[in-house]
Amino acid sequence: MTTKQAPARQDPVDPERVAQASSRIPAAADIARLTSLLSLMADPVRLRILYALDVSAELCVGDLALALGANEDQVTYALRLLRTAGLVHAHKQGRVVFNRLADEFPEALRQHCLNQLVQLSRDATDDDN
Repeated sequence: MTTKQAPARQDPVDPERVAQASSRIPAAADIARLTSLLSLMADPVRLRILYALDVSAELCVGDLALALGANEDQVTYALRLLRTAGLVHAHKQGRVVFNRLADEFPEALRQHCLNQLVQLSRDATDDDN
């Protein structure tokens, strides 16, 4: 069963606001990158790794696993994805590989957005109780 979509209206109710919204929406490529970043961070282990690295500068896989209460396989896989996305950097010291937030990690995301998201989630939990 296929559903037909109604054609888009061509006569806006408020042309000024439509033009303003249209001009402020990021380009499709920027939205795709943002969506990719947000979906990457939507995983609890990956997001907790980002927070842990933010507050402790750098940690090895074993220490991250202990801090998160996760197993090393989960942490290793999550770190691989975060490194591929350019959010985490690894460097070897002797036999130990340390991970830290990449220098290119978006500062605004780290300083403001992550903290705001935590606060929003706390406020939503408080509202439910």
